[in-house]
Amino acid sequence: MQFASILASVRRRPRAALSTLVFSFLAAACATQSASAQNTNDDVLLQMKQAAQRGDKARLSALLPQARGHVLEPWAAYWELKARLPDASQDDVQAFLAQYAGTYQEDRLRNDWLLLAGQRRDWNGFTSLHPAFRMNDDAQVRCYAVLIETLQSGTATQGQADEVRRNWFGQRDLDDGCLTAADRMIGARQMSPNDAWKKARLSIEANRPQAARAAVIIVAPEAIPLFDEMNANVGKFLASRAVVAAKSRREIVVLALIKLAIADPETAASQLDSKWGPMLSAEERNWLWGTIGRQAATKLSPAANSYFANVTKNSDLSDEMLAWKARAALRTGDWKIVQAAIDAMSDTQRQDPTWIYWKARALADRGGDERRAQARALYESIAGTRGFYELLALEELGQRAAVPARPAPLTADEKKAARNNPALNRALYAISIGLRPEGTREWNYATNLHDRGGMGDRELLAAADLACQREVWDRCINTSERTKGTIDVDQRFPMPFRDMVVRKSQEIGLDPAYVYGLIRQESRFVMDARSGVGASGLMQVMPATARWTAKKIGLSDFTPGQITDRETNITIGTNYLKLALDDFDGSMPLAAAAYNAGPGRPRNWRNGPIMEAAIWAENVPFNETRDYVKKVLANTTNYAALITGRPQSIKDKLGRVGPRDAAEPETNKDLP
Repeated sequence: MQFASILASVRRRPRAALSTLVFSFLAAACATQSASAQNTNDDVLLQMKQAAQRGDKARLSALLPQARGHVLEPWAAYWELKARLPDASQDDVQAFLAQYAGTYQEDRLRNDWLLLAGQRRDWNGFTSLHPAFRMNDDAQVRCYAVLIETLQSGTATQGQADEVRRNWFGQRDLDDGCLTAADRMIGARQMSPNDAWKKARLSIEANRPQAARAAVIIVAPEAIPLFDEMNANVGKFLASRAVVAAKSRREIVVLALIKLAIADPETAASQLDSKWGPMLSAEERNWLWGTIGRQAATKLSPAANSYFANVTKNSDLSDEMLAWKARAALRTGDWKIVQAAIDAMSDTQRQDPTWIYWKARALADRGGDERRAQARALYESIAGTRGFYELLALEELGQRAAVPARPAPLTADEKKAARNNPALNRALYAISIGLRPEGTREWNYATNLHDRGGMGDRELLAAADLACQREVWDRCINTSERTKGTIDVDQRFPMPFRDMVVRKSQEIGLDPAYVYGLIRQESRFVMDARSGVGASGLMQVMPATARWTAKKIGLSDFTPGQITDRETNITIGTNYLKLALDDFDGSMPLAAAAYNAGPGRPRNWRNGPIMEAAIWAENVPFNETRDYVKKVLANTTNYAALITGRPQSIKDKLGRVGPRDAAEPETNKDLP
């Protein structure tokens, strides 16, 4: 607020409020001047970030004195100590933890030191620091903690074994914490040797052979030469083996067939059906048929269902296999198989709205009063406007997406608490000077991890409001999305640059709600967003796509540097989206997939039977694109309700998907 505006406000207020208002203004002015004085060395922080990325310990130590007193001093001190942590003393660490107590950086350094203590087997050092670890978000640290607990008690509870197993299976890369804990528990018969073989299978599927090798060492160290032979040349290995009676040899063959299935599911199926099937156990065969079925399903092959049909026990399959079994059955409308696959999933996966919705559909489509009642109860458990399947469930109940009732306005005290939160302020400052990753991590810590359970709904709304006021839209949206009992639709679906977006969209016959739905997913309205593959700006346009689109629409004198200009970015992004929409017969799901994965892939993915677009979207082979399409359509539906003020149907926006009509000309064959 400008000083003149404040004076005008003062004249309109009662005398009793005058001293409070003037004091508040002067305090804010002093705070601003103080912050300005403290933060004159922003460039030092940026230099230290670069030095930290290079691992330049000497440069970090030299620059640290210049960062003293800066609002981001905790980051500077963290980078400097983290760089030399392997050589630091316990006193160095304790001094840091004391000086920056209560900050994100304190708890992150504690995390780093706990990992180091675990790797060094310094159980006393680990135990002394672990109780104060607030974030508790590191699976390795948790595995070390469980390991120490079992060492102290001499045994492990079922819950501890389950936790180690879950964390171990969930980590793709080779790690020490969960590997060490699993090794001890398997050796003590608190976990099964089969857990190690399952970890090896999951690691081979994820193309992590070293993690698989480490798991094999735990359970069958004598089989390592065989594993190495298999991993070096899977075709030669399978061709040279005839009999595999021993458990370890069978499991290495299973790993070999998994590797083969990833590359060539048809050949793996042929080998399993002829040579290897009779030598393997029923569980091993089921896992392999699940792997082969999953690979075929990700290729949208009609053979996927026949491969899955060889599975004699769904509980032998992983959640990922069961998900693809359900997806393949959705494509053919086999609702009985859809339900059976979902019922065999883990409790955690079954609670995902995706599978709640499709189980309800399976029950409803199979008919009968009891099944329909069960389906309705499942729809009711997720129905709402929070996401793709929540919106679909709402529509199955005969309702459409409307703008939710807005929560009670934030009070002055609630807003003040957010403004005065030092972690939120550090986060916003870091983002403002170009340290977005650091600012984002500290913001997320402040809202979600600093206190057990995270902030409450009203605190989250206040923090989101602070981010909205500063136009840090990604933190505004993400923070507001965490509320559980209320929805502030204006925070979750903001509309920056509304005049420009609506005008540019309407000029070319594009629904502005669709454009907003896409921008929200692409960049969260971060103008300087840049992806790992080089896409830039609000609409995350690739340089080659920008050049092609500019030429196509007659945008003269376009240069790649203009893509970060807001108006140019929106002009090119909306025009490309319209060209993609025209190319895919007006299908929003197909055009969204083309925007994310390029047009060639969805052109192939649409081939096959005509189906509901929701089923088609769930079968998109790429995890990122599948998630993207669903989120863009859910965003679009919510934005349409906001913009039009009328209830919206997500099903109308989805439509149906099938092959291109051969009689219709391709609109944009060269669409990049």
